[in-house]
Amino acid sequence: MALPLWPSKPGSVANSHSCLGDGVTELWDERAQAYRDSKTHAEGDDLDLVVEWCAPGPGRKVIDVATGGGHVARRLREQGCEVVTTDSSPGMKPDVVSRAEDLPFADGSFDCAVSRIAPHHFGDIGRAIEEMARVSNDVVVIEDTLFSSERHEQAEKLRDPTHVRNYTEDEWIEFLTGAGLEVEQRQLFEKVHPLEDWLGRTGCEGEEAERVKELLADRMTDDGVAWTDVKLVLKARKSQR
Repeated sequence: MALPLWPSKPGSVANSHSCLGDGVTELWDERAQAYRDSKTHAEGDDLDLVVEWCAPGPGRKVIDVATGGGHVARRLREQGCEVVTTDSSPGMKPDVVSRAEDLPFADGSFDCAVSRIAPHHFGDIGRAIEEMARVSNDVVVIEDTLFSSERHEQAEKLRDPTHVRNYTEDEWIEFLTGAGLEVEQRQLFEKVHPLEDWLGRTGCEGEEAERVKELLADRMTDDGVAWTDVKLVLKARKSQR
């Protein structure tokens, strides 16, 4: 699919990924195929709702921020949307290599900005949400893991050093309203993660993997082969005030 030539943000370089941290970028390049193949990312009622809240249809312009395995973009394109994907990792094969905190597009370039199960990696979450709000002229749709406990945060960080933070529902409302958005809808989904697949996607093994399991003991399924978390999906609209 050809990349639509929407106006770039003044002074930006669309394919620049300087200051991303070469080590982090290479790490995500190595993980790319695992995330494309991940069933918990590629399917689910949460993904269905994210797509629905983007209001897909022919000609609708959408930016998929931190696209990862590209599952949202694929579904939206199937319904006729003109989608531009961004990611800080070239290995994820985005249309534009870009940090979420510095999207190289002019104000209001898209009808919808969406990011799914990625914001917990953003170094400056407030700035990233402001950027998504800036480039959208209609709605912003977000899905991410809901904060549950400091033990959970420790496990996430140990399993994946690129994890920054999960946030509470109240924090998410504050991020969105602070960016000039009005939250219209929100919904929670419990997700089950097969443990070995989840650890394997980031190469977490040995003593670190055992420690992660200990930290997640209160979230394990009865058979011990999977664990659960809760995803929060939000839809927010550009304020008309």
